Amino acid sequence: MTLHLETRAIHARAAGLNGSRPLSVPIYQTSVFAFDDAAACARALDDPSAGFAYSRYANPTTQALEAAAADLEGGAAALATSSGMGAINAVLLASLRPGDHVIAQRCLYGGTFSVFATLAARYNIDVSYISGRDAGEVTAALRPSSRLLFLETIANPTIAVSDLPALIAAGHEAALTCVVDNTFATPALCRPIEHGADIVVHSATKYLGGHDDVTLGLVVSASEQAHHLLWKHTADLGVAADPFAAWLTLRGLKTLTLRMERHCATAAHLANNLASHPGVKHVYWPGLPDHPDHAVARRILAGFGGMVAFDVAGGREAGLAFVTGLRLAALAPSLGGAETLVLHPASTSHRQMDAASLSAAGIGEGTIRVSAGLEHPDDLWADFEQALGGL
Repeated sequence: MTLHLETRAIHARAAGLNGSRPLSVPIYQTSVFAFDDAAACARALDDPSAGFAYSRYANPTTQALEAAAADLEGGAAALATSSGMGAINAVLLASLRPGDHVIAQRCLYGGTFSVFATLAARYNIDVSYISGRDAGEVTAALRPSSRLLFLETIANPTIAVSDLPALIAAGHEAALTCVVDNTFATPALCRPIEHGADIVVHSATKYLGGHDDVTLGLVVSASEQAHHLLWKHTADLGVAADPFAAWLTLRGLKTLTLRMERHCATAAHLANNLASHPGVKHVYWPGLPDHPDHAVARRILAGFGGMVAFDVAGGREAGLAFVTGLRLAALAPSLGGAETLVLHPASTSHRQMDAASLSAAGIGEGTIRVSAGLEHPDDLWADFEQALGGL
């Protein structure tokens, strides 16, 4: 029987116990597993499918989450890491060598941008940045040393939507490994492997966990071969997820599709109200017809997402005044939870970028990023309206 994603997200399976099985995956809060057979111990250390030896290599709770994530994304296998940045670093460090060249979307999460800057300075790995809207840019940026294309389904924080099918096709034509950060979309809205991605990464701290109480990353590979290479490197790197964090994320997956529907609806309410407010210069949400990626979003997304960005009139001072003037929405450096969170990227999440880099990425001094939560939309808009009125 073929099950819908909504159903599969709820039914992550635990191991059977004498004819029955627990409905909630148990937490195997152990660092090590004992053996009666030395050969079996050695096999488990070499291959996580052969058994469990040490939780840095594999753990039953973590493995249940990995299986669920791979299933939802349509991948062959997945790896859980200690954070989203752990997932990104694991992929980049396993895939690149000194002298390699990367093509990346210009507007990226600030932490990812910082990693690319470090790779360039420390390992002589060059990075060329593209808009993410034109496959021709990938071809134009190619070098003999090009190895990897890095994209975000929905960009952080400008909410640009990448034309994944066209960009990935251009990357594959040049034999690039195509990596997509799907954190903002989640598999409920987009599954990049269906568009040809080789590797998908998530900060599961965000929507997949969904309750602002877990820090965890995921790497989903389209092929078993890529997965095994990444597993060995990730184990050596030491960024394994904690079993309790994996259990919290499994719990979050059960309500993922329901939450994403509400996040998208609330984002629509805020975006439409912001678009008509005199104190707002511009609103970035792909559900608005004037968004430059509206047509792409309609083609590749199952919903327009719970993230909104907008530019307040008055620049940095006005932006900072807005985020500190809110009474219900919280100023916090994360997203994807039940509570509405706001951020001023230029001074926080993208503080690593200089003025020129911010401008090139489309991040203004007065840009505000909003993670629309699950509160009543009218309560949120009243809060936004009073904060805007105080500018």
